[in-house]
Amino acid sequence: MSVLIKGGRILTAADDYVGDVYVEGERISVIGESLDVQADKVIDAAGKYVLPGCVDPHTHLDMPFGGTTTIDDVESGQTAAAFGGTTCHVDFIIQPQGMTFADALEEWRGKANGKQVIDMGYHMAVTDLRAGGTLEDLASLPDQGITSYKLFMAYKGALMVDDETLFKTMEVAADTGALVMVHAENGDAIDVLVKKALAKGHTEPHYHALTRPPETEGEATNRAIQLARVAGAPLYVVHVSCKEAVEPIALAREKGWDVWGETCTQYFFVDYTFLERPNFEGAKYVYTPPPRDKANQDVLWNAVRTDILSAISTDHCAFLWDGQKTLGKDDFSKIPNGGPGLENRLQMIHEFGVRAGRISLNRMVELLCTNPAKLFGLYPRKGTIAVGSDADIVVFDPEKQLTITAANQHSKTDYNLYEGTEVTGSPEVVLLRGNVLVEGDQLVAEPGVGQFVARAKFGQELKAQTPAAA
Repeated sequence: MSVLIKGGRILTAADDYVGDVYVEGERISVIGESLDVQADKVIDAAGKYVLPGCVDPHTHLDMPFGGTTTIDDVESGQTAAAFGGTTCHVDFIIQPQGMTFADALEEWRGKANGKQVIDMGYHMAVTDLRAGGTLEDLASLPDQGITSYKLFMAYKGALMVDDETLFKTMEVAADTGALVMVHAENGDAIDVLVKKALAKGHTEPHYHALTRPPETEGEATNRAIQLARVAGAPLYVVHVSCKEAVEPIALAREKGWDVWGETCTQYFFVDYTFLERPNFEGAKYVYTPPPRDKANQDVLWNAVRTDILSAISTDHCAFLWDGQKTLGKDDFSKIPNGGPGLENRLQMIHEFGVRAGRISLNRMVELLCTNPAKLFGLYPRKGTIAVGSDADIVVFDPEKQLTITAANQHSKTDYNLYEGTEVTGSPEVVLLRGNVLVEGDQLVAEPGVGQFVARAKFGQELKAQTPAAA
């Protein structure tokens, strides 16, 4: 099918102009002014923004964790993403203890079969290099389009790896063109603090934050940076939440090291006091790293504005408050860690980033679309509006007013982190590879339209300037 998007304000990381976009098949064919072409579908975008489909590099769909499984499967999570203007995401395969990487990949692909609403890739979370995966198997993944390895420096006794496993994985990444991702918190120290708190009878949700102080994030961030430096591996620090972690990343980037960082939408808006809400409502905000002191919010806005942090993800890891979070009713350490957010990232960053004057429209596109695509081997196929790129396009109404609420969200969870927040600006039409996914309040496409995307090895996309270079 051909689609003509007429008269919109086209925005990329670098460009801002009014024009038409003509789509043939799955790719952008022509961009110009007042195009004289026939199309099967014409979308009037006058007064609207025409954005690249957003790319979320950090999500957890249908993931077992903490004695339960995230409430959003691939279909519901990706439906929420589509309504929020996200057309591609990279989800985490969590290697079960004792399982090979190949078997883990097959298991995760099975979760997605026939359910995909948007495009997706995978990161491999390494948990076991002894009884399960081998270094040789790990080294084979980039040739299969899985070009990033995730390691947890936290969750002792569950997902946490030791420094030997971390360093060996970094060495493999350096040899194979993969990017190393780390969840940076000192899991050993946190384990001690959690046990001490519980021994004193401290069971409420806010102890989740008190036993994971920002220093444990700062220490692990610096340790990962230094080990990656020794191994010669590029490093991406996920969900940075505080000044203590921003500072070592800023220093590394100032020195020109191959270090990048992301933060997540929720860290700009939710602070420690949310955990203190009565009647166990604080459990809604138990995710890791935890909500920090409010002073960190300005630190994070400055970090994304100045490219100390290069991307904003969601870390969408949704649980029901009533029935899943309540597993930790009498013990904060048993509350499943994670929060929702896939649907509201673009709305929240547009409202409080762009409209509030903290970042430009171009920088918003860079943080939500272009940089995630470049860092994770998807650019220039994804993350920009250019001839030859996939026709992943969001027609965004910058004047549409709405109130964010769980009552109208598409996630299966029973709450929203931003409940009651009023925003101006929201997606109106969303296209995936030229297929209309969302029109107004309707999901037009059927599940199954989304595809697995094999990603390029790290660094190739950072050198690519145009789709022709891919």
